[in-house]
Amino acid sequence: MLFSRATFIGVDPAAGRGRVAFAALDGDLKVLALGLGGAKEALAYAGGPEEAWVAVHGPASLNHGLMADKKRRAALLPAPKPGQLQNLRVAEYELLRQRLPVYKSPAKASGLRGWQRTALRLHEQLGELGYRLPRRANGRRARLESLPDLCYRRWLGRIPFYPHSLEGRLQRQLALYDLGLRIADPMEFFEEITRYRILQGVLPDEMLYRPHELNALALAALAWLAANRPEEVQAWGDVREGQLVLPLGR
Repeated sequence: MLFSRATFIGVDPAAGRGRVAFAALDGDLKVLALGLGGAKEALAYAGGPEEAWVAVHGPASLNHGLMADKKRRAALLPAPKPGQLQNLRVAEYELLRQRLPVYKSPAKASGLRGWQRTALRLHEQLGELGYRLPRRANGRRARLESLPDLCYRRWLGRIPFYPHSLEGRLQRQLALYDLGLRIADPMEFFEEITRYRILQGVLPDEMLYRPHELNALALAALAWLAANRPEEVQAWGDVREGQLVLPLGR
């Protein structure tokens, strides 16, 4: 395996209440860390390994006005209608035209939501730690931007169940298990369901990851794919203002 000694990290600043979820996998897809805390904790973990790939949920850059440039707009297929869809990045437009839900990065940081500002700072701080875009990382430290929910949509080939529902958690963990992550088989959940548990209203969901953990693990898995199976991921947008990386769909 090309990057067997590297660490693959997923960081989701949209975990809620100003918290950041992070996960780390080794080259064999074993879970090394899974946590919830502040941005400092996630950065501290990213600062450790000499070789690592990090995928962050949230904008790596503000838009640079490319979608407001007439020549750039005319080169898009299909080109947006005049006066529409200008205050966002090219990557976001390309995903929106596929009817995929994605945030729109404004030209000024004041237009970002709180978790998006955290993501922007995380990308900047990762850059200070030596994390570069994959084509400039030389196999050492690379960083990506992605959206965990769209990763699951691509892996499943359909819109996932609601992430906080039991079926949504089962579905997402099963997708990760099928990718090869060394985690508990979520189907074992059903073996633990008994008549007594049902009557008592107590389900054995302790073997299932929580939504923010599943998001962080999805990002870490994407980082692993980008490093080890680049033919299974696709980058959208213009490198000048940041690209969005997603797995290829079914």
